[in-house]
Amino acid sequence: MIAASPCNLSFRLLLAFFVGGAVALNPSHAADAADKPVLLYSRYFNAEGEARYLPDGNFKEVLSRLRHHFEVRVDREPLTDERLANVRVVLLANPSDQAVSNKPAPAHVSLADARLLARYLGQGGGLIVMGNQENHNLETKHLNALLSRFGLQFTNLYTDAKQLVLPASTPLIGGLKWGYYTGNLVLVQDGHPAHPRALVSNDLKQKPIKGTRDQPGALLAIAEPGFGRLAVFTDTGFITDEALGGKGIGGVTITEQDNWEIFLRLARWTAHAPEKGP
Repeated sequence: MIAASPCNLSFRLLLAFFVGGAVALNPSHAADAADKPVLLYSRYFNAEGEARYLPDGNFKEVLSRLRHHFEVRVDREPLTDERLANVRVVLLANPSDQAVSNKPAPAHVSLADARLLARYLGQGGGLIVMGNQENHNLETKHLNALLSRFGLQFTNLYTDAKQLVLPASTPLIGGLKWGYYTGNLVLVQDGHPAHPRALVSNDLKQKPIKGTRDQPGALLAIAEPGFGRLAVFTDTGFITDEALGGKGIGGVTITEQDNWEIFLRLARWTAHAPEKGP
């Protein structure tokens, strides 16, 4: 047997320390979590007491599914550069206009918030904004001040619930069926430097299941400001537990739909993640 030299022994001890330390600090489950992009569901702009789209309410199922693809965080804290430092996607669902009952008034998107999110997007962050103006207490004045930075704005033109079979040529989500549970249109500004565009335009040949409102225009729009990606949905309810589970909303049930797949693909797109998730 050849005796180990002091140099070889020291090297082996040093190597064992670093290898052992790496194993201790990076167990397999931690490595798996680190591989997932972070998605922050921010409730900061939702009124206290607002019962729609709660993480333990009718957004429970969609957030559970998202956890297979993202490290999902949920909080009500103000947005800051530090909080967004390792976040790949921020999700805002129906920011509130008015207070609920006698609770405090909700925070609206301030100029500082708009500048922060514009900076975040410009540096490569992702943002998903979902809003339905009809009887959903959606704040639009300040929210549109943010969205207009990227050539997009919510309008007051509505389309009733319908099943939209998306053309195969539609980027990202072509060929899928969108169970659309009523919403307003997004105005898209031509020639804006953020490259805003309609991803899904309302097809007037596909009629509403219930109701007569059927406006031409964008129901889902995207933009790419700087290195970032933004998606704006005009229907928040399409990914609620009721919609995904086939129970329907407001007396309308759309059983043949790919709502989860549509949302997942847009979430992964905004995160710059591969189309095929883990």
